[in-house]
Amino acid sequence: MQAAYLVKKGRSDKSFEWREIEIPDVKVNEVLIKVSAFGLNYADVMARLGLYPEMPPLPCLLGYDVCGEVAAVGENVTKFKQGDHVLALTRFGGYAEYAITDERACIAIDKDIAAYKKLAMATQLSTSYCATIESINLREGDTILVHAAAGGVGLGIVQIALWKKCKIIAIAGSDEKLTFLKSLGVEYTINYKKDDIYEKIRDFGLHRKIDFIFDSVAGGKNIKYGFKALISGGKYVIFGVSKLSGPKTIFGLLPELLSFATTLFSPAKFLMPSKSMIGINMLAIADNKPETILRCMNGVYELYRQGVFAHIQGQNYTKNQLVEAHKLLEEGKTIGKLAIVMEN
Repeated sequence: MQAAYLVKKGRSDKSFEWREIEIPDVKVNEVLIKVSAFGLNYADVMARLGLYPEMPPLPCLLGYDVCGEVAAVGENVTKFKQGDHVLALTRFGGYAEYAITDERACIAIDKDIAAYKKLAMATQLSTSYCATIESINLREGDTILVHAAAGGVGLGIVQIALWKKCKIIAIAGSDEKLTFLKSLGVEYTINYKKDDIYEKIRDFGLHRKIDFIFDSVAGGKNIKYGFKALISGGKYVIFGVSKLSGPKTIFGLLPELLSFATTLFSPAKFLMPSKSMIGINMLAIADNKPETILRCMNGVYELYRQGVFAHIQGQNYTKNQLVEAHKLLEEGKTIGKLAIVMEN
């Protein structure tokens, strides 16, 4: 089978090499999937840049989400059979024609749904679901702030919040993205490249009135000022650190690392204002509580069938466009989920 190996850290056009390797053997409780498409995630960019601590040593296969047909099942697998069309999370290894995963990380799904929509459900929207429904409980009338609101996870959070009838402050880096978010019904938008986020929050009259902040950027300034902007009882939910990626020299990266590492809070900083911080790492959850991941994936698919996720954005690319798609994702020039379709 063919597989796209990460062979070097750095630029996307220097990092990947397609190789011919053996199809992996299926083991107990595992499912072998003939991959029709695999997804790109920002964690892949972080891994390519050498900033993702979970990644295996080079050369390695990235990839956290795939869709396709079940090619074989291991002993004790009862939910699936050969030929079933499934959506699955993988513990790396997704950038290939065949991928292995645990039975508990798969759900059956309609084959005719666009690849990028299915793959968005596996990782991005499952993270959105975990952040808004598993980890907290959004209620009608809550005020939320969403960083990277036009990205895969952010857009999922926005749609769940609209379904829950929350007040939303959406942050993105282009007027095009903000126009799209407004078209969905988002009331407040901020272009972080043009405006100071927290000055705009004050202008909106929402300083210290925000119930939840959802942050995949996690720069030190965001956390410091965002925590102050929360209302008593508010929660700051972190599920990424994209602020540490991008085309930076060591001199540009070091201040971000120091800022992120030193944004610490004593117990009193949580207790006195009654505020809290939640970290979400879907890989860690999958390793230790796979039933939670399965619950999130099934929950997302049910909400999709109910029409909650009517605006899943994204694009399918061919496997020959892997480098291009990686670069666009790193540069923040995409909206929604990117999928690599294996057929030529």
